Amino acid sequence: MTATVSSKRWIAVAVVVALAAAGGYFAWQKFGKVGLPAGIASGNGRIEATEIDISTKSPGRLKEILVNEGDFVTAGQVLARMDTDQLEAQRRQAVAQHHRAVISVDTANSLVIQRNAERMAAAAVVAQREAQLDSLQRKFERTEHLITTNAVSQQEYDDARANTEGAKAAVAAAQAQLAAADAAISAAHAQVVDAQASVDASQAAIESITVDINDATLISPRDGRVEYRVAQPSEVLSAGGRVLNLVDLGDVYMTFFLPTAQAGRVAMGADVRLVLDAIPQLVIPAKATYVADVAQFTPKTVETEEERLKLMFRVKAHIPPELLKQHIRQAKTGLPGMAYVQLDPNAEWPAALRTLAQ
Repeated sequence: MTATVSSKRWIAVAVVVALAAAGGYFAWQKFGKVGLPAGIASGNGRIEATEIDISTKSPGRLKEILVNEGDFVTAGQVLARMDTDQLEAQRRQAVAQHHRAVISVDTANSLVIQRNAERMAAAAVVAQREAQLDSLQRKFERTEHLITTNAVSQQEYDDARANTEGAKAAVAAAQAQLAAADAAISAAHAQVVDAQASVDASQAAIESITVDINDATLISPRDGRVEYRVAQPSEVLSAGGRVLNLVDLGDVYMTFFLPTAQAGRVAMGADVRLVLDAIPQLVIPAKATYVADVAQFTPKTVETEEERLKLMFRVKAHIPPELLKQHIRQAKTGLPGMAYVQLDPNAEWPAALRTLAQ
């Protein structure tokens, strides 16, 4: 009987001590702001992280999703795939057009060679006709001189002149053929350029379709956790359609608010201590990385200095990435807590905020 009474007394004492400790902690949480040393300010906030939407680049049907909500993923990991049957068909068509364009280049080059040969033949004809003209021109000049002395007949003179004029016409015709051959060569070169452009265009089409096929495999841009599955397999999505929502657990921070007088003293990189309601025994180190330049809560009037002091400015404190890597599976967003920021770099932290999470 005595042992039972003694045991009950010890249990009662333990309960009282536990309640006192809990009451002391919550009292510190509630009234700790009053007891903070000069140079230390506090504000309440929530843990947040950068969110990333995994979306489609091109419209299409979602083939499969390889992760579930809550899964941890790493940078480069395949998260989902889009149906690429139509893109594969388009790439095969582009490859066929590319082969056709390559053949067209060879054909155009052969045509250039042919046109060059034709020009050489036309140039030879011009030379031949010019030689004939020169011979007939000399004969006509001699006949013209001899007719004045009646050494040749009028018929011979007329024939010599006619032959000369015919030779001139033959030279002109040969020169026209030579000019036509030059024009044909230019046209053949233009066909080569056009065929080569078709080769480049078809190659670019292949590369573009290949990029679309590669983009149809959705990969994680960084380490994180799957927050939501927005779409489901077999759904047809438009360009930019959301498939998954990721939380980047390497970029976790708390957003809290401070009044004007305190926010104005927060330096970039100032030390911050975070205490979460869910794990009050753990003090998380952080650094102030952002102070809003516009007040978030604005009174109806700000005409007096007293009212201006009521303005609240948003402050962000980032948790070190190396600490997040060590506890990435325990990192959660949305958890409320308190942030304590060092306004004066020489201010000493209270004892309760000195032991930091490792």
